Amino acid sequence: MKKIILLLVSLVFFFGCNEDVKPLEFETSIINTSYKADIEVSFDKAKTTSDIAKKVNTSITSEILKSIPNSEAHKTIEDALKAFDNDYIEFKNEFPESQQAWALAIETEVLYKTENIITMGLSTYSDTGGAHGNDSIQFLNFNPETGNRYSNEELFSDVEGFKKLAETYFLDHMKNEGSDISEFFFGKSFQLPENIGFNEEGVILLYNVYEIASYNQGYTEFVIPIENVQQFLKI
Repeated sequence: MKKIILLLVSLVFFFGCNEDVKPLEFETSIINTSYKADIEVSFDKAKTTSDIAKKVNTSITSEILKSIPNSEAHKTIEDALKAFDNDYIEFKNEFPESQQAWALAIETEVLYKTENIITMGLSTYSDTGGAHGNDSIQFLNFNPETGNRYSNEELFSDVEGFKKLAETYFLDHMKNEGSDISEFFFGKSFQLPENIGFNEEGVILLYNVYEIASYNQGYTEFVIPIENVQQFLKI
C-alpha cells in the first residue's frame, strides 16, 4: 500500500509540473471600448494560469504600457488608454478649432514558437500632433520554460561572431535596396539592432525609425537563415 501511495504522489507531482512546461498557447485580447480618440488595441495573452504564463502576460502588459504616451502612472492597459483618451478630450476642449485627431494603434503577433523560444512582435503607432506619428516594432523573446525574457546576450554564445556575420547580410541588404550605406549609423561602425527575433526563415534583425538613420529611411529589416546562425546561438 505504501508503494502505491508513493507512486500516486509521484504521478501527481509529475503531471502537476508537466502542466507548467507545456507549450504556451495564446489568445487575442481586443479592447472594444469606445473612445473619442482613434484607438485600436489587440494583443496576445497566454491562455493558462500557470506561473510561466503569468510572467509572460505581465511582461507583455508592461511593454504595451511603455508604448502608450504618458502611461507611467497606470498599471493596466485599460486605465492607460482611458488616460490617453482623456488627454485628447482636454486637448479638443482647449483647442476646439483644431482638426488634429489623436490616434493610437497597438498590436502583437506571435512570430515563432518552439520549446526553446517564443518570439512576439509588438507594433505601436501613436499620433498626438506634429509632422508625423511615431511608430515602432519591438521583438519580445521569451523562455517557454521560465516565462522570463531573453536578453540578446542570452541568445548568443558568440556575439562578436554573430555581429560580423550580420554585417555582411546588412551590407548585402543595403546594396539590394540601392541605399547609400554611408547614411546609416550616423558615421559610426556597424551595430547590432536592439530588436533581434526569430521566425520560420531564421533570425530577424530590425532597426526602428531613427535607430540608425533619418526618419525618411524608415525601417531596416533583414533575415539571416537559421543554418548560418546556429553556430553562434546558445538556444
